[in-house]
Amino acid sequence: MNSPKTLKGFRDILPKDARIRQHIIQSMKMIFERFGFDPLETPALEYASVLLGKYGDEADKLIYLFKDHGGRDVGMRYDQTIPLARIIAQHHYELPMPFKRYQIQPVWRAENTQKGRFREFLQCDIDIVGTNSPIADAEVIACALEIAKTLGFPSPKMHINDRALFDTLHLSKQEIIILDKLDKIGKDAVIDQLNGIGINGQERFETLERSKKTKRLIEICSFLELMGYVEGKDFIVDPFLARGLDYYTSAIFELKDPSYPQGSLAGGGRYDNLIGIFLGQSIPAVGIAFGFDRIIDALQIIQKTPSASSITHALVCIFSQDMIAESVAIVNTLRSHSIPTELYLDANAKLEKQLKYADKKGIPFALIQGPEEKRDGIMIIKRMTTKEQLRGTVDDAIRIISAHETT
Repeated sequence: MNSPKTLKGFRDILPKDARIRQHIIQSMKMIFERFGFDPLETPALEYASVLLGKYGDEADKLIYLFKDHGGRDVGMRYDQTIPLARIIAQHHYELPMPFKRYQIQPVWRAENTQKGRFREFLQCDIDIVGTNSPIADAEVIACALEIAKTLGFPSPKMHINDRALFDTLHLSKQEIIILDKLDKIGKDAVIDQLNGIGINGQERFETLERSKKTKRLIEICSFLELMGYVEGKDFIVDPFLARGLDYYTSAIFELKDPSYPQGSLAGGGRYDNLIGIFLGQSIPAVGIAFGFDRIIDALQIIQKTPSASSITHALVCIFSQDMIAESVAIVNTLRSHSIPTELYLDANAKLEKQLKYADKKGIPFALIQGPEEKRDGIMIIKRMTTKEQLRGTVDDAIRIISAHETT
């Protein structure tokens, strides 16, 4: 019999890592909602016709497509932008405009796997739909910068450009795709590839280096400065930033930090022609998507990963079969005070085994009440990290554990 294993490009996320991920997600949600974004969820499956032809030929090849049991052509969610476009088309009469939403759900792409890149991964998006105002662009950028700072990145910086600059210089789609490889292959290789399609690569680089801010970039930078962000420190205008997806129409941006040179932490831009494709009209929109797994990888590298300690703050041990009721009563009291508490589930297990369980799971406190402690109305409060033992009432335990939670 073959040993069970996960499919290539997919992975299990065990509790220790899942706790870290949940901590980061909660931090991101807090910032999203502080900026006025509301949560949105969409199905994992869409009709294939909804997904295809929106991302470009190369991206279309990465969409998981199949027929469902009803013979319908369906595809798995490739990103969260096209589903958002469908949502706007279906529900535009009942949604307030501008519509601000965040979405944190998995997406699927049938691409080659590499470090920090999987075929199923979590994507975190924010988007503002229904306004062409550069203030919306600045809001999205500001929110992304606050996310990076809150998570502990030392020097997050948003690189900003305007695809209108490429239109002014008459850059072809092929040139934009090559420019988008700049971070991966370097300047010399990009110049060689431009030369290879009949473009003077060196001359193109010099032209971009001399380019000036577009009107929209000037406005975005002005609003960011009003919000307290400093050009050169928090954001820069980068005329070489390309972003290869077909649907960007104006401002584009990527969030980077020099402590993590492996790639951007988030990317997005303005896509004023995409949301309205299902309605047959132009609906302006701007947004950014965070590379969640890349953020975790980066936080590990810069040693800013959140604590992976157990969600459970106390394990109530069972001294003996005769003391089950007392242990359950302690559990109920702690839980009623909103302390995440676990009851050991084997009344016949030795205390040593129960304490080893708390240690292995990373539970910070173990509570033990034997016959003597019951007689005196107290319990043993064991701090698992230091092995320190205190004797106190259930109120003492609540106070000590609650103080630990806030540190």
